[in-house]
Amino acid sequence: MDRSCFPDTQDNTPIIPVHLTRVGVTGVKKLLKIERFGKRPIILIPTFDAFVDLPSTKRGIHMSRNPEAITEVLEEVVEESAVEIESLCAEIVTCLLNKHKYAKKAEVSMKSDFIIMKESPVTRLKTQEMTKIMADASGTRNGEDVVIRKMIGAEVVGMTVCPCAQETTYESTKQELLEFLDEETTEKVLEKIPFASHNQRGRGMIMIEVPEQNMIRGEDIIRIIENSMSSPVCEVLKRVDENAVVVKAHENPKFVEDCVRTMVQKIVNKYSHLPDDTLVTVRQVNEESIHRHNAFAEKVASLGELKREMLNGDDHNEDS
Repeated sequence: MDRSCFPDTQDNTPIIPVHLTRVGVTGVKKLLKIERFGKRPIILIPTFDAFVDLPSTKRGIHMSRNPEAITEVLEEVVEESAVEIESLCAEIVTCLLNKHKYAKKAEVSMKSDFIIMKESPVTRLKTQEMTKIMADASGTRNGEDVVIRKMIGAEVVGMTVCPCAQETTYESTKQELLEFLDEETTEKVLEKIPFASHNQRGRGMIMIEVPEQNMIRGEDIIRIIENSMSSPVCEVLKRVDENAVVVKAHENPKFVEDCVRTMVQKIVNKYSHLPDDTLVTVRQVNEESIHRHNAFAEKVASLGELKREMLNGDDHNEDS
């Protein structure tokens, strides 16, 4: 059958001539094998979303071209020894714009489970820990050229301890101890005890723009997130490990706001060499244990803005 005789309905003029910001596909799952020199390959099953914009003169995009672009790029890079997932998304963006000549912008995002190897804190049992790695890329036509921006990030689960509840526990315990101990002895006792508080399962997320000629490792982002909460968590813990995690967490209580600010500080310290216009998104969600709601905090800024805030302090609350 001659397929050229089939009508191209997508090219028809729409009844309602409105430009659409994003049209495409979501939830495209693929197998991605990343070869590494001298190491075992990384096997990922990422999920892709891929979009282009649609002018008001066209009824629809050729939808099948979006998953086609993902497949074509993955097949091209499968034998490469080093693949950066944000660059992979950028290549898909370029492929999308080649396939959709009418589009002025294309966007691709990718998310995948990612396993890291860890050891429990005391017994040093090796465990596989599940995290998520993410990458985004967007491309905009600028005359004959295409300007591409790409980002890499991660989401990690950890543990947080509420400082407010811990302080109230401290004060109530202090008052009870003072009923039968002198103040000096009471202070010595309080210094040795990790005080109870309610805990949260925290989910930290960082996305950082990757400028040209620079590389940001997902493992480094994962480490920043883990070390910004009260304590990392571990899949396998013996009793002595559980004790170490709980004690460490209660010695390092953090609000959801503290986690975001700690991540910001570590990002500024780690990536101060990147250009000031590098975009950064930092987010923390704490799943509350004694409330039905969750706690949320976020910071979106350029690296230059973060540097200035860290240096000069935040002036958002000053009267203008």
